[in-house]
Amino acid sequence: MAKKATSFASLGGLVYSTDSGRHCPDCGKPVDDCVCSKAVIPEGDGIARVRRESKGRGGKTVTTITGVPLPLEALKELVSTLKRRCGTGGALKDGIIEIQGDHVELLLGELIRQGFKAKKSGG
Repeated sequence: MAKKATSFASLGGLVYSTDSGRHCPDCGKPVDDCVCSKAVIPEGDGIARVRRESKGRGGKTVTTITGVPLPLEALKELVSTLKRRCGTGGALKDGIIEIQGDHVELLLGELIRQGFKAKKSGG
């Protein structure tokens, strides 16, 4: 009986490990060591959308930015810059920038100043 070859992706792959955290769904390596998606710019229309959210966050307000056309490493640097500009915390989760507090107008201005197309999104 011949063994059937199965690829990493066909098995569903490892998504999270307590040893190394999140894993890339494509190559299976930890996200920080991933070589397949670091230089990839996310698809979209190139417009950064800034919105204020509070649903599902225990009443806390968060400003989210989606659609920023940058590779992962540059996106991490942008998050750090925006957090410093607002004087608050934040995170990068699945390509979405989250900044604590209501900073829609400040972030819109900062993104436009840095040369991005940005607009306020409904919500």
